[in-house]
Amino acid sequence: MKENWSNKRKIVNDPVYGLINIPSEIIYDIIEHKYFQRLRRIKQLGLTDYVYPGAVHTRFQHTLGAVHLLSSAISVLRSKGILITTDEEEAVSLAILLHDTGHGPFSHTFEKIIIEKYNHEELSVLFMEVLNKEFNGKLNLAIKIFKNQYHKKFLHQLVSSQLDVDRLDYLRRDSFYTGVSEGVIGSDRIIKMLNVVNDQLVIEAKGVYSVEKFLIARWLMYWQVYLHKTVVSAEQLLLQIFKRVKILISENKEVYLSKEFEFFLTNPGIDNFEILTILENFSAIDDADVLVLIKHWTKNKDTVLSELSKRLLNRQLFKIEIQDKPFSPEKISQLTEKASKILNLKGSELKYFVFTDHISKNAYSAFDDKIRILYKDGSLLDIADASDMLNTAILSKTVKKYFLCYPKEIN
Repeated sequence: MKENWSNKRKIVNDPVYGLINIPSEIIYDIIEHKYFQRLRRIKQLGLTDYVYPGAVHTRFQHTLGAVHLLSSAISVLRSKGILITTDEEEAVSLAILLHDTGHGPFSHTFEKIIIEKYNHEELSVLFMEVLNKEFNGKLNLAIKIFKNQYHKKFLHQLVSSQLDVDRLDYLRRDSFYTGVSEGVIGSDRIIKMLNVVNDQLVIEAKGVYSVEKFLIARWLMYWQVYLHKTVVSAEQLLLQIFKRVKILISENKEVYLSKEFEFFLTNPGIDNFEILTILENFSAIDDADVLVLIKHWTKNKDTVLSELSKRLLNRQLFKIEIQDKPFSPEKISQLTEKASKILNLKGSELKYFVFTDHISKNAYSAFDDKIRILYKDGSLLDIADASDMLNTAILSKTVKKYFLCYPKEIN
């Protein structure tokens, strides 16, 4: 028997915003769906709790927060005469609700590990399309908005742009749970300053300082939290574990796998399977499954896999050095030689214990949807030009840093 909407009018007590409402019946029904409930078991910040112990909040919490901010943004825009129908409001709410369903375990760390063919955004679209069939086409408009195929482009910008409700929530929420005050932003102020001009989302000039703070906060959060060197070390260790597992599988070596991981890791192309089969297997995998596998792998016959797994499980992370230029082959060679002697490793085993790569990030892209500031005379300026404090070159510059990982005991 169909549950009445009156029974679905739920209030959620969110630690960041206080009491928030579930805005519509279909939003409630999607939240109750197993594809969405899985997000309770996906940590928002992956292995960041290895550095900030409070960072154990989930994609589920973040997404509800983003829906709440979206509802506030819709109310503000309507108060300024922007026409947004009830159907459009529901559709854009569904788009932001489902924007993270394609994330694998430990969020961004697992991008392309389980499924090489799709990134998390493409998987989110696939989940939406399957749900759309299940809900008899009620997500048609949501999918159009998410894919930026709807004529009101500003609705897509609320979901995905350089100043969307996704970023507004995760910066404030991640700051709250990590205790890193540099990430605190005035999301309420930014939302109240929203407007639409020529079908583009803009910020009224009174909000320029809040936008400046938002961009600086995002920059600081990336280098202090998301790309913190110890977080990078933990994530790289997890990646090395799965690289080793894939090699062992290709060599027909014995590796314990759950049914779902066996499906993906033994069928890397997955082209011969129906989308529904792929999504059913993917939606059955979360952070807990990975940890169970790693516990099993600590006892694997392969010494490389067992050693890497023990290190991650017990937080015996690799030492990581970060610098602005590539590391010299001589230094890498010296560390590799030490690892060979001290850890009794040889040949191809060494690449899992001594390795280098790079990380990169910019604060603002001059090529994506720009953050435009609206002045009283109707003129518009890009934030990089409107700001007295922010420099265009600095904002748009991609900072690239190189890292080198190796076991602490060989230093």
